Amino acid sequence: MSSSRALPFEISAGAVAAVEAAAIASARMAGRGDEKAADQVAVDAMRTALNRIAMQGRIVIGEGERDEAPMLFIGEEVGTGTGAAFDIALDPLEGTTLTAKAMANALCVLAIAPRGGLLHAPDTYMDKIAVGPGLPAGIVDLDASPSENVKALAKAKGVEPGQIGVCVLDRPRHAAIIEDLRAVGARVHLISDGDVAGVIYTTDPSTGIDLYLGQGGAPEGVLAAAALRCVGGQFQGRLVFRNDDEKARAARAGITDLGRKYDLAELVSTDVVFAAAGVTNGALVRGVQVSGATTITETLVLDSEARTARVIRTTHLA
Repeated sequence: MSSSRALPFEISAGAVAAVEAAAIASARMAGRGDEKAADQVAVDAMRTALNRIAMQGRIVIGEGERDEAPMLFIGEEVGTGTGAAFDIALDPLEGTTLTAKAMANALCVLAIAPRGGLLHAPDTYMDKIAVGPGLPAGIVDLDASPSENVKALAKAKGVEPGQIGVCVLDRPRHAAIIEDLRAVGARVHLISDGDVAGVIYTTDPSTGIDLYLGQGGAPEGVLAAAALRCVGGQFQGRLVFRNDDEKARAARAGITDLGRKYDLAELVSTDVVFAAAGVTNGALVRGVQVSGATTITETLVLDSEARTARVIRTTHLA
């Protein structure tokens, strides 16, 4: 029976089932060295699960444009075609390399919001900055230097800059950012992949990460912003274009101001449900565990409307 919520609980349950299915499928490919195969099985499983949900679903962030992705492409309709209309942002397997190498922190991720609630971010890069909840508005700014942001954050927290932990993707393009952070004394936590998880780390004091900074995928930026909307925090992002083709993608997505600095409310403008199931063990959730005919999954579920954050441990019986 449907509720009066903008995001009925059956939609949340469907989102959980979709990321769980993708995680179970891709976990079978862990350590096999085949990134494309791991991603494909995740896509197949997630699409099948989404098509069981009573909704008019539309992919706004997916595997790419229709000519690049046979399934879960941007604009694809999913669900049964009945019920309310929703927009979906997803990454069927965030961490294809992590999965192929059986490394930690691979996730299957999905966010769902009422139609029009998620920015249609093109498949380009995005400069990002994020902090967790409980801080003054505007405490960090994408246009400030890394060291300036660390100093402002340290002052707000009443600590020295040396006590601020910053998560950064380990990429050559971030060399100057890392140098500036270390010059001010910040502790830099480098991650090989998975910047959705990297942003979420800022919301959990146990991670030791206070700030996320750097350039990653724009679709992942919207997914991360969805998670922050649920639990609190601040996020800013600006699209980065490397060529005219990427600018054309932005135009097709309805982006007209190519230099716009987006805040959290512009990336995710309505209530949202965010779900992330572990493929391999990680800091957010445990990976898929198989024992005989039994499979166990762990899924982080964040709901901005219900104001809840849950970790669901599900036993799947053969």
